[in-house]
Amino acid sequence: MTTDKYEREFDIRPWGSYTVLDDELGNHKVKRIVVTPGKRLSYQVHAKRAEHWFIVSGVATVTLDGEVFDLLPGQSVDIGIGVAHRCENRGNEPVVFVEVQHGSYFGEDDIVRLEDDFGRA
Repeated sequence: MTTDKYEREFDIRPWGSYTVLDDELGNHKVKRIVVTPGKRLSYQVHAKRAEHWFIVSGVATVTLDGEVFDLLPGQSVDIGIGVAHRCENRGNEPVVFVEVQHGSYFGEDDIVRLEDDFGRA
């Protein structure tokens, strides 16, 4: 993990990158997530947080508990605690979305990977 020029937490992942925009109050965390064309996040669940994804640019192919659908810029989806989810970029431009996490814990160790293209499951 590193920081960007504004001293915000920033991390490069095999599927793209994320920047933490807000995590000061302890009851939520906000990230800007960029998914590289042709890549996808792991299919995962969280035990201690729910998420809300708002698509900023690109076409996000979302999987929620096995149901697959596309979200366009301006659209959003709510992901409950324990719901299996993934974002995939099948397009030619980066998918950018804002993720708002709400719950009791926001650490990266609250990720249970069910499937992963990068051998992390």
